[in-house]
Amino acid sequence: MGVSGVRWRTVDIVVAAVLGVAIGVIFWVWGMLWASTTPLFLFFPPAQAVIYGVWLLPGVLGMLIIRKPGAGVLTSVAAATVSMLLGTEWGLMVLLAGLLQGLLPEVVFTLGRFRRWGMGISVLAGAAAGLAPTVMDLALYYAAWPVTFMAAYGVIVVLSAAVIAGVGGRLLTTALARAGALTPFPSARG
Repeated sequence: MGVSGVRWRTVDIVVAAVLGVAIGVIFWVWGMLWASTTPLFLFFPPAQAVIYGVWLLPGVLGMLIIRKPGAGVLTSVAAATVSMLLGTEWGLMVLLAGLLQGLLPEVVFTLGRFRRWGMGISVLAGAAAGLAPTVMDLALYYAAWPVTFMAAYGVIVVLSAAVIAGVGGRLLTTALARAGALTPFPSARG
């Protein structure tokens, strides 16, 4: 990636912000869905993590679309901020979560030298994003769980993140490119 590929354009910032706001609204709804589905998972609480991956989408999607250092963090923090402002039970902690959930996919794309944008690296980026909530949630909210519950929760969060954020983010990027919505970006070519 040359210097021109690293410099942020106005369109990059606007699209990252718009993605963040849109996904932040989805986060807000998803938080209500999470709370309302909790009773369905009383038989095995870690299984609720199967729907976790939606919260990890912006970091991967921001990187796949904008393809610049910082895109994952900006998109993820913007989504977390909107979610917090709309009202979330997790308060200010969503900002830290947003930062980490945007940073970890960036590490994966950085290791790919910003040259790989296919399904494989997207799945890895999604799985990496899932590591942050695994550690945070187990330390902050589920520290009293048995080790088997903790292990199951970690595996399910990472798998959910790999599928929803990784595969979903890649498919969404391809669909937006085919619709012509990504014309100003290299991601328009796939």
